[in-house]
Amino acid sequence: MNQDTICAIATAQGGAIGSIRVSGPEAISITSRIFQPAKAGKLLSEQKPYTLTFGRIYNGEEVIDEVLVSLFRAPHSYTGEDSTEITCHGSSYILQQVMQLLIKNGCRMAQPGEYTQRAFLNGKMDLSQAEAVADLIASSSAATHRLAMSQMRGGFSKELTDLRSKLLNFTSMIELELDFSEEDVEFADRSALRKLADEIEQVISRLVHSFNVGNAIKNGVPVAIIGETNAGKSTLLNVLLNEDKAIVSDIHGTTRDVIEDTINIGGITFRFIDTAGIRETNDTIESLGIERTFQKLDQAEIVLWMVDSSDASSQIKQLSEKIIPRCEEKQL
Repeated sequence: MNQDTICAIATAQGGAIGSIRVSGPEAISITSRIFQPAKAGKLLSEQKPYTLTFGRIYNGEEVIDEVLVSLFRAPHSYTGEDSTEITCHGSSYILQQVMQLLIKNGCRMAQPGEYTQRAFLNGKMDLSQAEAVADLIASSSAATHRLAMSQMRGGFSKELTDLRSKLLNFTSMIELELDFSEEDVEFADRSALRKLADEIEQVISRLVHSFNVGNAIKNGVPVAIIGETNAGKSTLLNVLLNEDKAIVSDIHGTTRDVIEDTINIGGITFRFIDTAGIRETNDTIESLGIERTFQKLDQAEIVLWMVDSSDASSQIKQLSEKIIPRCEEKQL
């Protein structure tokens, strides 16, 4: 178990308010060495948990800033350790001065993700919840936020716990039957075992599907824009993005490499992928681009097949055998 006390700035630069978190066995005593409550005779170490104390941070006789200090006692904190949070003004100078004072008095700089690591090691969360913390911080849409919040609250962990319980029950019944296979006794109802096996299979299938859905939500639902050359694929991408992301021209084979960008629609991130036009060609570079087109087609969840309306039936007939078989279980 970690015996050292760590500190780190918990807020982004440039804000009006800054926050520094201190966690570890000496968190309260180290903070007390640099912090003096505004009320005379009031000691930080004697304060109750979940309280705020107003005072000043001192470097010797020099006042660094007026601050609020939040106090948390083990095990009732994020990390499960004694913790303090120093809320000061957001000046980078002030934050760095407070950090230097903490380190000078016995703290060390926290490593990336160390607070959550300590929370996991102290039993405050499991691995899936720890992963969700990083996902929540990185969430860029309403959908990724909801997904991370559900996982952080233990939604995924509960699914795994229920699955483990069912598997243990199934295993114990099977072992019981095997141990007494020569006896003329039936310990397990065969229909109940089949029902339990079906339930387990359904849970596993649902979890596998939820991984695919969750991965798409986190990274953006991949949408491949495909079709023949000059079908309007790059124009559509530019309209969707509201910028000239892809070069548009009347020359066939202008797009030779994959171009992609994300758009947030209704709280869900979609990753639109402009691809090289599909046609027969002897150009080596263009052929490589067409190979990547089919790779992105295979990876996509949604496929937008662009067809030139002036020659629609001919294009559909030419590309149907190449495109439609690859679009099974996709939205075309």
